[in-house]
Amino acid sequence: MRISPLFLLLVLAGCSSTPSTERYDIADDIAPESSPTLDHIEDAQPRYEPKSLAGNKDYTLRGKDYQIVTGSDPFIQEGDASWYGQKFHGHQTSNGEIYDMYSMTAAHKTLPLPSYVKVTNTNNGKTAIVRVNDRGPFHEGRIIDLSMAAAARLDVIKHGTAPVKIELIQVAKPDNPEEWQSANPNYYFVQLAAVTNEAKAQEIATKLEQEFDTSVDIKKADSAEIYRLRLGPYIDRDEAIEQRDKAKASLYPQAFIITSKRELKPKT
Repeated sequence: MRISPLFLLLVLAGCSSTPSTERYDIADDIAPESSPTLDHIEDAQPRYEPKSLAGNKDYTLRGKDYQIVTGSDPFIQEGDASWYGQKFHGHQTSNGEIYDMYSMTAAHKTLPLPSYVKVTNTNNGKTAIVRVNDRGPFHEGRIIDLSMAAAARLDVIKHGTAPVKIELIQVAKPDNPEEWQSANPNYYFVQLAAVTNEAKAQEIATKLEQEFDTSVDIKKADSAEIYRLRLGPYIDRDEAIEQRDKAKASLYPQAFIITSKRELKPKT
């Protein structure tokens, strides 16, 4: 049976999965023959980031269900860490980013993407902070796949695997709206409908503002007389998700989120 590339992207990007070798330059994962020293690479710096649009849905793999961690409760887990290197270097992770074996990243089966965890090698006490942006590992007993840089920091590479303790780092949302530009450069909109009459679009927008108690944006298509009605903009993706779910439960079951880059305000 042929497996779609989207399915591979979502759940089989970690090194412990076994996607088709056609997707990669080499069949088996290895460390590069030569690489710069990794001692200077600093820990990932925890900061608030919205969940990525890709890689954050519950999924089923090899008959097993995986539920993405939600909420703000403490998350601590112990098990084995493995690592992934050259085979996956330069390919997409589960949230659509590009895997860099020289950065402090990791793959986890159920933590939100992205998120930050402190990893402690319980054999030697060495620690590292990594940014989780991928899914895996899918071997029994393994709880996290470390990038080559993180594995080197924790002295995992020469052993292949090592017992670790991982602790999710909770990061608060910025208090000041001006800080959101560095935390997240996007605006989020919830698109509800499209009409071909501008006056009708304005009429619907007024009703939507009252129904959802939020701002409504009308976006005219560049190449046609089409007016798209969108709730927003929002700088917090969680707020956009809340409004989308309200819309889907109402008269707009096809509501979906779109993003748009925000422009930096000139300093005065």
